[in-house]
Amino acid sequence: MHKDIPTSKVFYRPIEAAIRWAGLLRYLPMILAAIASPRFLPPSLNCPRWNECRLYSERIYDGILNGELPYGQNGITLNDPKLLQSPDLTVRHVDLKRWMRNHYPEHRPGFLFSRGERMAHPFITLETGQAILIERLALQAALEHARRQMQELQEQRDTLLKQSTALLASKQCEISERAETTYLNIIGGMLTLMLGQSPSGVPYSSFKTQEALVSALVAHFGGTMGITERTLNGKFANARKYVRSASA
Repeated sequence: MHKDIPTSKVFYRPIEAAIRWAGLLRYLPMILAAIASPRFLPPSLNCPRWNECRLYSERIYDGILNGELPYGQNGITLNDPKLLQSPDLTVRHVDLKRWMRNHYPEHRPGFLFSRGERMAHPFITLETGQAILIERLALQAALEHARRQMQELQEQRDTLLKQSTALLASKQCEISERAETTYLNIIGGMLTLMLGQSPSGVPYSSFKTQEALVSALVAHFGGTMGITERTLNGKFANARKYVRSASA
């Protein structure tokens, strides 16, 4: 859904601009569905950097109330006080950009300023630099973690392929019902573990959904027999059913 939401528009509602300002565009549908009023936002929300988003919304309304930021409806500037409580109040892109440049020169959000404008802007606060460094380190750690997990998955896949090849070579017959149940239980247990969390709430892997795991397997081993979305989803669903029934 995030891909279908434009980063920049001709005009915005204040909450839409605040969400983009805080870098939360991918959470826009969730935020809009969770708030009762775009003017009076809840003090807390299950969303990262929500306090920043609320602050930016308050700054936009502050600019409007103090006559610094022109406003209107549906992109038409009216400056009608009756609109101050209306969910249809909007601010134009050009006005918002001009206002931010004058009153918050240290901010250069991507939905208002081009990459060249952001790169040419010399004002970077210590807090911004620290935040960039922390985010970069976190991304590096996440990437390394994902690489290790992918390597473990590949090793598990190679082991399973060797076991499967040895079994077919030795028996040259269909797998027994007992053996199939065993494999399904193993697959179901591994799948449940990879998508689960420790008792302290720490995820066992970076895969949050079965779809993400299937996509990764198809991306890396799509040419292998049986590694297709349809087959994997069917086998995984069957395996999880076996595990649930066995532990019930």
